Amino acid sequence: MDYSIVIPVYNEEENIAPLYEKIASVMKNMGEYEIIFIDDGSTDGTFKKIKKLNEKDGAVRCIRFRRNFGKTAALTAGFERAEGDVIITMDGDMQNDPEDIPSLVKMLEKYDAVSGWRYSRKDPWLRKKLPSRISNAISRWITGLNLHDFNCALKAYKKEALKDIELYGDMHRYIPAVLAWKGYKVGEIKVRHHERKHGKSKYGARRLLRGFFDLINFKFWADYSTRPLHFFGGIGSALLASGFFIDLYLVLLKIFYGETLSNRPLLLLGILLMILGLQIVFFGFLAEIMIRQYYTFSNKKMYNIKEML
Repeated sequence: MDYSIVIPVYNEEENIAPLYEKIASVMKNMGEYEIIFIDDGSTDGTFKKIKKLNEKDGAVRCIRFRRNFGKTAALTAGFERAEGDVIITMDGDMQNDPEDIPSLVKMLEKYDAVSGWRYSRKDPWLRKKLPSRISNAISRWITGLNLHDFNCALKAYKKEALKDIELYGDMHRYIPAVLAWKGYKVGEIKVRHHERKHGKSKYGARRLLRGFFDLINFKFWADYSTRPLHFFGGIGSALLASGFFIDLYLVLLKIFYGETLSNRPLLLLGILLMILGLQIVFFGFLAEIMIRQYYTFSNKKMYNIKEML
């Protein structure tokens, strides 16, 4: 199999048939391919439309969830069952253009993963484009990966890049950042974007907030997954040192100036900071033990091999 096109869908019955026609038209001259729809708990006729296409064309496959588990779970299921050497992801709302697929595949000659950039995005400015620009700016700053559009669904990957990837929460938008952290080369290309004609958008401020927390989690895991004591130890040491110098200052006042300390709230603050600092340092030690057990007993590797001779 040359190509696997993975498409999570949720209540997109009116988009299934036209999307299939466009994909089939583009892919017919590119090689052997499969289209994997992941029906993420749709409550309309989405699955019936996919089933009908499957009966007509064996290249169409479907994974149907019992309920709505989210896009990250849908993509994970698609990646695990994809047989193509190149895996392409896109949304099922007809806003991504299948005609951009050849350009993404061409870019894989130089990169391990290519992310689309909706350069001329056809979405409401205040409700989608402005929050997206803010989110992308924060994502670039935290991940260090210079992409303009982290949340563009249209992406292409070499299969080997997705082999050992672990996704959770709303991490689907940060797959390129995860791959870059593992050492894969990630590129970007401008792609077309169309207005939604059928169905309703599934994105909102709530998902944006959840994605932000997943971004913070990614940053912590990328920088400190193998050395949590460095993170917690640094914070704990700073608090411990602050509390120590506050109380040292008060002790010196007592010794040299005879000031009363029992009515000084600063004394309690210093003690509190030292206690908190010690607790956070000990928490870092516990996290270090847990991480060591995780990598020891789950056979997880702290590295990613590109080639062996």
